[in-house]
Amino acid sequence: MMEIKVPVTNGYLPDIYGKYAPEKYRINNGPVRSFPIEITDAPTETKTYAVTMIDHDAIPVSGFTWIHWVAANLPGNLTTIPENASQSGEVPMTFGNNSTAGGLLHNQDIQTSQHYAGPVPPNEDHRYTVTVYALDTKLPLKDGFWLNQLHDAMEGHVLAEATQVVLSRV
Repeated sequence: MMEIKVPVTNGYLPDIYGKYAPEKYRINNGPVRSFPIEITDAPTETKTYAVTMIDHDAIPVSGFTWIHWVAANLPGNLTTIPENASQSGEVPMTFGNNSTAGGLLHNQDIQTSQHYAGPVPPNEDHRYTVTVYALDTKLPLKDGFWLNQLHDAMEGHVLAEATQVVLSRV
């Protein structure tokens, strides 16, 4: 069974990937350095991966689940998605919109609206659901796709998926 491992300390995402990230890991004051994800036991037929990171604890604050990261078409031979892959260009991927691109904030800067946007829980510690999907094909998506479009495109192509829930502190 496929598994993923996101680095945590006592269940919490290290500060460099979220609210307390140093200035060098921020763009427009938002944390943008994505964490590494180890992938084990992926199906041998995996052609690409997709990644999502969502925050259901944002519902009382924003009125909806907050999308922090959505990406598709990462190479299927990866065993680790490296740290800062969302910004570094080290791993090719198709970038989806996070919630800052939506109607609430209207973020037009693709460097922050279509990449990892680290957690900044405003009211209490939040739980973040990180999921990696192993897929049997490259998805017909273009940069700027939405989470619902990812789910539509993945239908019938998911070989395996693995999820880890991590905390980030207020």
